[in-house]
Amino acid sequence: MAPKERSEIVENLERSRHEFLAAVAGITEAQAQERPHPERWSVLDCVEHVATVEVRFQGWLEGAKKLDAPRVDKEKEAALTTRVPDRSTRVKAPEAVVPSGRFTTLAQALEEFNTGRTRSVQFAEERSDDLYCLAAEHPRFGAVNGVELLIITAGHSRRHAEQIKETRAALRQSASEQS
Repeated sequence: MAPKERSEIVENLERSRHEFLAAVAGITEAQAQERPHPERWSVLDCVEHVATVEVRFQGWLEGAKKLDAPRVDKEKEAALTTRVPDRSTRVKAPEAVVPSGRFTTLAQALEEFNTGRTRSVQFAEERSDDLYCLAAEHPRFGAVNGVELLIITAGHSRRHAEQIKETRAALRQSASEQS
């Protein structure tokens, strides 16, 4: 993998981390637990989900099958970069990653997210030479290589950063209507 590609993957992961953290900035613990609607996730639920998925994706990367030759598909990479964070289509989370209340505070959930993202960045840095030779299966996107899975990882946190912004806006709207 060329040094430019390696740095782009790491920069993408770090940019999406920054976007995710910016989406939750300034939220109190009480606000983090509020749901805009009984069937919608709270901010804390979103952070728990993203942290859980990040660890799950790391397991897929660490356990990925090693291919004999790299599988590079720049068109698929571009499509994933656009498609994953797009919230115009709702997606139901698999039961294994539905928030279960395992974090009691936003601070705990964010710590787990940051720890997981740091591991993802380290994996990208340490395994950059063979990311295109790693093969995993994603339930929604099918066969993916290591680069594609890291693009999905970054896009997933972007998707939920947008959901958090939507949740915050809905809660503000509800509060102003009650005033």
